[in-house]
Amino acid sequence: MGQREPVLYRLGLVNEILEDIEASPTPYHAVERARTLLVDGGFLEIELHEAFPPTQAGRYLVRRGGALVAWIIPSGEFTRHPGFTIVGAHTDSPNLRVRANADVTSAGWAQVGMEVYGGVLTNSWLDRDLGLAGRVMTRSSGSVLEEVLVCDRAPILRIPQLAIHLDREIREKGLLLDPQRHLTPLWALSGSDGPSVREYIASLAAVASEEVLAWELMAFDTQPPAVVGRDQDLFASARIDNQASCFAGTRALIAATPSTGAPMAVLVLSDHEEVGSASSTGAAGSFLAAVLERISASVGADRTEHLRALSHSIVISSDGAHATHPNYADRHEPSHQIAVNAGVVIKRNANQRYATDATTEAWFRSICADAGLATQTYIHRNDLPCGSTIGPLTAAELAIPTVDIGAPQLAMHSIRETAGLADLRDLATALRACWTR
Repeated sequence: MGQREPVLYRLGLVNEILEDIEASPTPYHAVERARTLLVDGGFLEIELHEAFPPTQAGRYLVRRGGALVAWIIPSGEFTRHPGFTIVGAHTDSPNLRVRANADVTSAGWAQVGMEVYGGVLTNSWLDRDLGLAGRVMTRSSGSVLEEVLVCDRAPILRIPQLAIHLDREIREKGLLLDPQRHLTPLWALSGSDGPSVREYIASLAAVASEEVLAWELMAFDTQPPAVVGRDQDLFASARIDNQASCFAGTRALIAATPSTGAPMAVLVLSDHEEVGSASSTGAAGSFLAAVLERISASVGADRTEHLRALSHSIVISSDGAHATHPNYADRHEPSHQIAVNAGVVIKRNANQRYATDATTEAWFRSICADAGLATQTYIHRNDLPCGSTIGPLTAAELAIPTVDIGAPQLAMHSIRETAGLADLRDLATALRACWTR
């Protein structure tokens, strides 16, 4: 067989989204990446403490930490608030985060103390080349607090697995990891003249160690996204859940052209979904609700009109969906098998773990049909607990009809997940169609 051109290079949008994910090892980097793309795409960034400019048309964004809201007010005069079409995704992924007192020594090794964040597939973090990234809060003498984004892509951390000779029962009992004892990465031999964790962080932030006040740093896989599979129609990457949705949504919003009188197009990227969303930047908080009300006020709508507008708005909650695993097909609902590269997934759950109902499902199916896109339906097994998304939280907070959708993937919550290239393209196409109907 001759050498083939990788599918990646024939799918420009997919290539761009994979580059976005590679550039975003933490939620803070994801928001910075999205902000840069949006500003380059004609969006005006507004500081949260500033007044929103009174206008009838324009493209705007605000951000806080690991969260961002961007919106388009369509051109043309309108006498009635047109409502909102909101696409939501989350910037965080399960990972390991550096503790405050992070210097650990054991058996002649210098290690970095970590907290487990979210539902990590812990075994996937073993024997990987790990970097460190996040944000550092600093204060130089006599100056105000400053947030510095840092990223070290060198493979400075590693969590070696115990040799099988010392764990003979692993084949019968499986791998058992204690998150307190077994997930502490090594990074040097103890007794060396290297920096402490604080000193290392200070060097990343280019400040003196005494100027470092606090940090939120996370380990991440240094291996970049890759196109995989015999036919080069799959990709493997960290943080597919849920940065694939974040950047499919960001690039779809930039390309969207809502027609005159159409609902305002809104993108919300929330943080902390993997730990319940209850934070100032999570979907269970009031960040989005406050921004939406301020948007309404900026176009002259009072609170009553704003609440009326919410009643004819819709939310599209975009998050990863479970593809049927070929080695564990029995873990999936037999009548609702999900294939990769076979269509955007609509997620239903009678117990409201997903917010989709018949009306929002029908709406989204019609959008996809008009765009020439296939859809699939995911329903969880009755005898397994079902995960959730920002969909039910957003629906409850705003009382807006919501549909939960996503691109199918394997190995969700692994340090390296697998999904389909065509699904990523179709997801971005579907989200753009929601905003340009």
